[in-house]
Amino acid sequence: MKLKLMFFSCVILFFAGCTQETQNSMSRSLQNWTGTNGVLDVYAGDKLVHKFVKIDKLSTAQGTKDSQTRSYRYGYGYDDKNFNGTVDNGEKKVYFEFSDYSTNYIFYESN
Repeated sequence: MKLKLMFFSCVILFFAGCTQETQNSMSRSLQNWTGTNGVLDVYAGDKLVHKFVKIDKLSTAQGTKDSQTRSYRYGYGYDDKNFNGTVDNGEKKVYFEFSDYSTNYIFYESN
């Protein structure tokens, strides 16, 4: 019993000593390892114009030499051409990018 209590105390102290960014990074690593079932809806005004399904993660672009955060996100997912939320015959896995500044989007996890 004491060994378990000591272990959990060490884990709590470890996470408390980490910065918020480090904690977020570890959380993303765990989420990437366990996988997600993300959906990205892209809008033009109030109209849905594009949908990607079965996205494992969205990443924020960073510069190669300067490591500065870029103003777009990217990922891989299936191009849901008929907006039904499932992968149908002919819908392929694609790479996509979208701007943080000019793109209206919603990213969420599907059940």
